Amino acid sequence: MSAQKELDQHETSRPVAADERPIQVLDEDGNLLPNAAMPDLSPDELVSMYEDIKLARRFDQRAISIQRQGRIATYAPMTGQEGAQVATSYALDDHDWLFPTYREHAAKHVHGVPLASLLKPLRGLREGYAVPDGVNVMPEYIPIATQVPQAMGMAWGHKLQGKTDHAVLCHLGDGATSEGDFHEGLNFAGVFDVPAVFVCNNNQWAISVPRERQTASETIAQKAQAYGIESVRVDGLDPLAMYQVTNEALNKAKNPSGGECRPTLIEAVLYRYGAHTTADDPSVYRDGDEADEWKDKDPLDRLQKFLYKEGLLDEHIEAEMDERIESKISDAITEAERAESDPNQIFEYVYDEMPDRLREQRDELDALREKYGDDPFNGVLE
Repeated sequence: MSAQKELDQHETSRPVAADERPIQVLDEDGNLLPNAAMPDLSPDELVSMYEDIKLARRFDQRAISIQRQGRIATYAPMTGQEGAQVATSYALDDHDWLFPTYREHAAKHVHGVPLASLLKPLRGLREGYAVPDGVNVMPEYIPIATQVPQAMGMAWGHKLQGKTDHAVLCHLGDGATSEGDFHEGLNFAGVFDVPAVFVCNNNQWAISVPRERQTASETIAQKAQAYGIESVRVDGLDPLAMYQVTNEALNKAKNPSGGECRPTLIEAVLYRYGAHTTADDPSVYRDGDEADEWKDKDPLDRLQKFLYKEGLLDEHIEAEMDERIESKISDAITEAERAESDPNQIFEYVYDEMPDRLREQRDELDALREKYGDDPFNGVLE
């Protein structure tokens, strides 16, 4: 499926109605589109957003690299989706809650999760999944769509407690819309008008299943009609459009005066440039040229061009950014690799009383650790 086809029309021959076409603020060359309104972001916030997207892109590259070296477990790349992740988290207030999937690394970081904390669980540190103090981000979810009814439940709880100035933002993928949890969560959200925003990152592929095999619906956004909630389609590769749409949806979800909250389903039309995870080979199921057309609309390049034209960015500022980014990521990797974890924890809390077969496996591991130590690479990766 071509990028322009998905952005301009459905898979069927029926033209897309004007209000169904994805909302855009910037064209692919970084120009403000005619009749598009600039989001309420200050010049400093625009530059900061760009730096966070750039950091996310570089973090993704480094994370894939250290995974290939065996230094972290399977990793879910986010390149192509980091612009949408950063923009949606910029729209959140500190007291709002974020429910991510396993791919929302940048969304979690912008909403307060330290970079090192993104890596620690992938190094086997059980405590790494704990919610940091003062950070309203739930742990990532591996089962598809599990977070949807849970996010709805928290939002409903806020409403029951009169906290209608709080909202919950829940990320999900296009594959999640095929799960029963998606139906249950949105159905309840519509019935009880909870202060929640559901962001479906339609990256065109649910592992190896293309979007057109997920649903016969012409858009994912239109599914919201069945639940009696509002929906909107947005160009997920346009960070400014993503921020604007998310900000508006969050404002509708919250109602400090005590009136009705209005949940929203956002369909972010974007693309996963790389593999589903580092355990996946997309060349098996995807045309190698498919990503190139989508990369013409790259969120990082798009925002960079806009900022240069506005005089908010230059080579000197970018060079300083790059230096900060490299330092932050290197420090995060160092911190994550210094975190102590006991391999014996994988045997604990599985059973009330450890069975003999598990005890034998633990003893075998202890013998291997005694023989080879805890660094099987003998420091060659330092």
